[in-house]
Amino acid sequence: MAQKTLLELAAMALCACGGETPAADKAEREARPAASATASAAVPVTAREESVTTDSYSFSYSYPAVAGAIPGVQAALDADLAKLKARVARSAAEGKKLAKKEGYGFNGYELGKGWEVVTDLPAWLSLSAAYSGYEGGAHGYSGFDALLWDKRAGRRREPTDLFLSKQAFVDAVQADFCKALNKERAARREGEQMELFEDCIDPTEAVIILGSSNRRVFDRIGFLIAPYLAGPYVEGDYEVTLPVTPAVLAKVKPQYRSSFAAAD
Repeated sequence: MAQKTLLELAAMALCACGGETPAADKAEREARPAASATASAAVPVTAREESVTTDSYSFSYSYPAVAGAIPGVQAALDADLAKLKARVARSAAEGKKLAKKEGYGFNGYELGKGWEVVTDLPAWLSLSAAYSGYEGGAHGYSGFDALLWDKRAGRRREPTDLFLSKQAFVDAVQADFCKALNKERAARREGEQMELFEDCIDPTEAVIILGSSNRRVFDRIGFLIAPYLAGPYVEGDYEVTLPVTPAVLAKVKPQYRSSFAAAD
């Protein structure tokens, strides 16, 4: 499966523009795999790693220690693990039964998901995940996920919750997002014209991750775009990283402004 490549891409995404992580600074990226180790030498780098292989499916799931150290985050990820594991087991059983009934060969199903630290700030933990799987057909599927944890409130928040509104966020980033996405599209397509996937997408269709180059405040915004959203499957996923600008800061809710700063 393509999980390893996806995870590497997710870990690099926010590093591309001087920030952190699947879209932030080289130093931050290099520090991230050991982020939880700095909190306590006794805590393993990987808080949980599960791998199961049967004659019908294979499943893997992992998250880092810094995530496992926060009970609310750990509970959310453990629930996600249980849900996905049950889903692939159920789907594989149904697929195997159908294959036997219809008289064709059955290829085992696959599902893997791995979480990485985007940034661990005094008041926030930002995580991203890449997943990939196979459930029959010509090729598998892949995508991204994110988790933003408000340490002070002890709860999960959506990145756009930190802005005046979802539309206010879109208004602040749309132009730069589309410019960056179209630049990458043009580089991959080398001038080839396509009937589909020419228009820009709504930035909120992507998985949004908040990153930091200084480990104090957010100054990077990443967009992880799964196949089929911005281009055909053959083009794979896209990643866009934007700096936090004064225009973006102006759209942040007053109570969260201290958690952001314009990128240098």
